[in-house]
Amino acid sequence: MSEEPKRKRGAPWFIWTLPALIILALTLNHIFAFQLFRQPSGSMQPTLQAGKMFALSKWAYGYTAQSFGPLGVYLPEREWSVRTPERGDIVVFEPVPEPDRHFVKRVIGLPGDRIQMISGVVHINGVAVERAPEGEVQVEDYSGPQTFAAVRETLPNGVSYLTVERGETELDNTRELIVPEGHVFVMGDDRDNSADSRVPSVVGFVPVENVLGRVDHRF
Repeated sequence: MSEEPKRKRGAPWFIWTLPALIILALTLNHIFAFQLFRQPSGSMQPTLQAGKMFALSKWAYGYTAQSFGPLGVYLPEREWSVRTPERGDIVVFEPVPEPDRHFVKRVIGLPGDRIQMISGVVHINGVAVERAPEGEVQVEDYSGPQTFAAVRETLPNGVSYLTVERGETELDNTRELIVPEGHVFVMGDDRDNSADSRVPSVVGFVPVENVLGRVDHRF
């Protein structure tokens, strides 16, 4: 009596489903948890060097349609527990004048704040932000590494960080700017090398719903 030929068994189910699950997990993580970014410019030196990687916490301020990237166009215009960033947070956002770009800046002003630059010093609600010299710092420039004065800035809530002082520029003096409700005022730490809320044609005030998340991890 002849034996029937054995059927060839296919690959175990988990060999096919495991890659799909990994892709799904990475996609969900990218949308809801962390997203990797590369610092596009030197505007946040010395805190974030141009070309360096950092991780964005996407749940820090809740979710909007912008949080879901290209999928956001298919979602209704609504917000999910959106919260205003705290003063001193480093955030990634889409500027209103150029919504297809991602900018990275530090939150300086909150809704209702009066912000003004006077001789290179930030004034919040009429009070100058505390500043202290901290020697020199080397940063990358178009012509290569450059050394400038470093100044430690401390915001009213105690957040402290280094800024770069390149000398007097046109952005060192501004009129008083009042932050609208639902918006924040952002600046780069490399103050004289940053197009930020002081430049309305490029950034201006940033709507909270345009903030994609907070920079929590640097590599």
